[in-house]
Amino acid sequence: MSNINHSQDAKDRYFMMLAIEQAKLGLYSTRPNPAVGCVIVQAEEVVGQGFHPKVGQPHAEVFALKDAGIRAVGATAYVTLEPCSHTGRTPPCAKALIESGVIRVVVAGLDPNPQVAGRGVRLLEQAGIEVTVGILTAQAEVLNKGFLKAMRTQMPYVRLKIATSLDGRTAMATGESKWITGPAAREDVQKLRAQSGAIITGSETVIVDNPQLNVRSSQLGIAPEQVPHPKVVILDRRERLQYNLQSDYQLCRRTDILYWRDDNLTELLKVLVSEYQCYDVLIEAGASVAGSFLQQQLVDELIVYQAPCLLGQQARSMVDINPLSLAQQLRFDIKRYEQLGSDMKLTLMPV
Repeated sequence: MSNINHSQDAKDRYFMMLAIEQAKLGLYSTRPNPAVGCVIVQAEEVVGQGFHPKVGQPHAEVFALKDAGIRAVGATAYVTLEPCSHTGRTPPCAKALIESGVIRVVVAGLDPNPQVAGRGVRLLEQAGIEVTVGILTAQAEVLNKGFLKAMRTQMPYVRLKIATSLDGRTAMATGESKWITGPAAREDVQKLRAQSGAIITGSETVIVDNPQLNVRSSQLGIAPEQVPHPKVVILDRRERLQYNLQSDYQLCRRTDILYWRDDNLTELLKVLVSEYQCYDVLIEAGASVAGSFLQQQLVDELIVYQAPCLLGQQARSMVDINPLSLAQQLRFDIKRYEQLGSDMKLTLMPV
């Protein structure tokens, strides 16, 4: 196995980027499995390509090899994540690559899943296949932040989403909040939900807003019913809510809701990984819940949709925190900003 840097052959980078584009096709449908893409290249020509569409179906390598057919013999396979070496719901992909006759496999990054963790690469090398690891690793890992973090730490990747005014307000004092941001921002939130294994909200949000917290967009590239439903968690320490088929609240009519009555948010996140295989978690809640996750340093990514409006000092704050000095402030790095309709979307990481 050889490790290379970013000065490596531009051809490898080009074909790996094509594999990453394939992986993106499964971004909203593969949970809890990672999104993986593969291309087969023979004499600098793509002869096969594929991605992993959903749990229980063949992995990316199998689709790409089927697409390539006999042209896989003597070819190079580009895969965005280390080929699996174990038999789960599908046979091991490392074995499929070996049997196909490819002579080289280029991998973006190793799979930290304990069932794989380098074994796939070793199987390939033991079969005499040349293996290169480390092409466009960062770009490939962006697609599977939750899966990779969960495999490494048993904790999910947590995104906190907030829609706010210019003066940092999320609702009027009465609770009225529909809609601060415009259609483009709300459509973007659908993408966040579609890639999330779980959505966490608070009982106050349920009572005030009566949300559905579902995926209903028709602009994801796949039908909403093909997206695995995110597990909805309601934080309800005061036990104000429960399952009731006749409830006024839409979420409480569902039998699959997890009501979390405990204060321990770290334990909740661990449970979501270990018991429900929820590796990407989205928080859509009010200022109190948002503040709790932020102050406990449980947020990996803060996403703020900011509308060009002012709601005034009586309106509700975007987050409930009370630092007593500048030294206690919560600071972030701006990783990306973009305009969505008339709103701005800021993607920030805690520092």
